Amino acid sequence: MRYCSVLLILARWRKAALSAVAGVAFVIALGGTVLAVRAATDPLADLKAGDDALDAGRYPAAIAALKGLPQRLPKLADYAAWFLGSAQFASKDFAAVPATLDAVFKQSPASPLVPRSVLLAANALTQNNSPAAALELLRKYYAVLSQPKGDFAMAAAFAGSGDSVSAAIYYQRVYYGFPVSAEAGLASTEIEKLKTSLDDKYPPALPAAMLGRAIKLLDAGQAVRARKELEALIPQLGGAERDLARVRVGVAHYTAEENAVAYKYLTTLEVASPEADAERLYYVMQSARRLNNLDEMDAVAAKLGRLHPNSTWRLQAVMAAANRYLTENKADQYEPLYRACYESFPQDKQAASCHWKVTWLHYLRREPDAAEMLRAHLRLFPASENASGALYFLGRLADQSRDRAAARAYYDEISREYPNQYYAMLARDRLTPVATAGPSPAAAEFLKTVGFPQRARTTVFDASASSRARIERAKMLVSAGLKDWAETELRYGAQNGDQPHLLAMELGALIGDGQPAQAIRYIKSYAGNYLSLPIDSAPADFWHLAFPLPYRADLERFSKQNDLDPFLMAALIRQESEFDPKVTSRANARGLTQIEPVTGRELSRKLKIPAYTTAKLFQPALNLQFGTYYLRLVTNQLGGHTEAALAAYNAGMTRAKSWLTWGDFQEPAEFVETVPFTQTRGYIQAVLRNADAYRRIYSPGPAPANR
Repeated sequence: MRYCSVLLILARWRKAALSAVAGVAFVIALGGTVLAVRAATDPLADLKAGDDALDAGRYPAAIAALKGLPQRLPKLADYAAWFLGSAQFASKDFAAVPATLDAVFKQSPASPLVPRSVLLAANALTQNNSPAAALELLRKYYAVLSQPKGDFAMAAAFAGSGDSVSAAIYYQRVYYGFPVSAEAGLASTEIEKLKTSLDDKYPPALPAAMLGRAIKLLDAGQAVRARKELEALIPQLGGAERDLARVRVGVAHYTAEENAVAYKYLTTLEVASPEADAERLYYVMQSARRLNNLDEMDAVAAKLGRLHPNSTWRLQAVMAAANRYLTENKADQYEPLYRACYESFPQDKQAASCHWKVTWLHYLRREPDAAEMLRAHLRLFPASENASGALYFLGRLADQSRDRAAARAYYDEISREYPNQYYAMLARDRLTPVATAGPSPAAAEFLKTVGFPQRARTTVFDASASSRARIERAKMLVSAGLKDWAETELRYGAQNGDQPHLLAMELGALIGDGQPAQAIRYIKSYAGNYLSLPIDSAPADFWHLAFPLPYRADLERFSKQNDLDPFLMAALIRQESEFDPKVTSRANARGLTQIEPVTGRELSRKLKIPAYTTAKLFQPALNLQFGTYYLRLVTNQLGGHTEAALAAYNAGMTRAKSWLTWGDFQEPAEFVETVPFTQTRGYIQAVLRNADAYRRIYSPGPAPANR
């Protein structure tokens, strides 16, 4: 699909939306005699006018535009009712709101407006002195309400009905369960009022809830607030809860990067609870690490292992130490730690990664048990993210021992199980020399013992009745000029099981080719298995949304100037910015290829760019010129090593050069797998995988004009 096909989709949307409301007319009659027939106002235009008036605070005008519209526009009755009910509520016509919103609850397929309509109707009922009806409505739809808004509405309804004790309980749910929400502040005010009015009848909050609030504050990064609440709470607690609160005071100091204070406090703290003590030792170890006291860090980690060998805090300590040694390439130190991880915690989600680290070390060192460890990884962790790597390197070992039949079996398995992954790309290249080899009984028998997870190999792209209705409603909303609401409609369907992959396509078409980043995100969010689909199993439109190619003319021009594969460059951009030319990273890198300002100034001098300013990094053409030139520069400095150049692009030249010395690499994949940073290793694999996908999706025909 070229970008014009997206425009054709939108044109079809407009046509379908108009046909859905065509032919509506008003019949004017008097005493049974028809006096005139005239065309009604366009219901979609009225819907838009009502929404515009509502947004502008012109509530009478909104009501006038929307009155009767739910009946005139049945396929969008819920939207018309929601806008009308909102205008009525703002006009304080509380009595009218519940009946108006009834259309939302009757809509089929289910309306995305139900949760907010429940809250609005309940609020109107409470305001209209019908709190019992409000409670009934809130209870009926409680499961779909967003929190803490739902509990806050329940509290208000209980208060309106005179049940102050229940109101206090629900306000407490808000205050203690959602401490960083806006509703928590409002709930705090109501709680203080209820404490005064109820006096000794006020239901006291449980210490566990109070502790939970402080911990949530800590998890949200509000260390100072959390520490103050913990210190105030400790006298009210006992046993394990008290120990936990005391330890978390130290954690709050650590979170606030008061490392010396945290280390001193936690080192001298004594607690009886084993789990609290394990957490205390973990943060003593981490504080020591931050203070660069590595001997103390190792000593505390060892103590944690002796005293609390089965605690998850010990696992976290093991992982912290192992990962540090991994980044320093100290294999003798990290191997026993990763081994302890998967042997002591075989059911933990980190066990597979730990096992792979040891397995990879044995492979890279060419140790005799490497093949058996690769097979063990597949047997023990068939759903591991490293399973495709294990298959690939089993194939490479078979290649090296001239067992072409076994090599083919492993490469075939990767291509089938992981069609769009990095190692599938490599396996397809390796299949050609072994394609004539017959089946390997031994390899086939082993693969039968591996419980690979079931993956969807094909996906139905024919719309179900529910999806068709959802798509038609979205088209009508777009036609009315309510694009944001159309996105809401489709997102709701995708999130609630209405063929999410298909609705992801519709969302991508809806936003058009001007926002490729958002289209990519929709595919990733709602068609999460897309990398498991063979290219020929999904429509071209789907793949062009997942792997867009905007700015193609400039991309190909500058790639050619710098002797780069344009598909590799497109893959890099997809990973860096998802083709958003205005994005700025947390590291202040900017634009399509994510050039940092200091790098931009240096490149502008090299390329003799006149009147250069940092703001120009947001210009797609200039950013592409810089990015392609920079990648070529980095690649040349690394001897033409593409994988190392990508490592440098992501993690810096110094690290990339260092990593190249970490092994006697027999192929680029060995270097990639040895990169110690998970993020950088995944980045390299994703860029190369994306480049392969781009090559298979796009023909080498003429480039369309830049957009």
